[in-house]
Amino acid sequence: MKLETIKIGQIVNAHGIRGEVRIQPRDGDPAFLTKFKTFLLDGQPVSAASCHVHKSLVLAKFPGVDDMNAALALKGKDLYIRREDARLPEGEYFDDELLGLDVYDADSGQCLGELTAVEPYPAHKLYTVRGQREFLVPAVKDVFIKSVNMEENRMEIHVWEGMAGDEN
Repeated sequence: MKLETIKIGQIVNAHGIRGEVRIQPRDGDPAFLTKFKTFLLDGQPVSAASCHVHKSLVLAKFPGVDDMNAALALKGKDLYIRREDARLPEGEYFDDELLGLDVYDADSGQCLGELTAVEPYPAHKLYTVRGQREFLVPAVKDVFIKSVNMEENRMEIHVWEGMAGDEN
């Protein structure tokens, strides 16, 4: 699904007494967040005066947030980016963009259902597909995922025996 904004993290706490906030990245590498100059907070664009990785979090300093109390007031707020500002490698997408894709069997062309959830796991993500029945698809390119076409709202997968059917 074509999205204008992407949720990339959540402000989880203040950091120190000078107004920095701790951001828990939603997916992937925290360093990815440091590449953006403008974020959306409560729907309004804000430019980070500083933004760097600290352990597995991102620390950011926003204009007008000059002390711990102002930083704590932002705790729990979601942080977004404009999709047009994000540059992902060819064939990679944000999880939210994949939700709602129609999932097809690459061999038979049969529509198996709709991608309804993306769950992160240590080895790889799992896609939940809901059609006549619900099943999981490992998000492993070229093994399970044949192709993704955002313009056609279509994902083609390789179905292994017993994966999407009712066989026991």
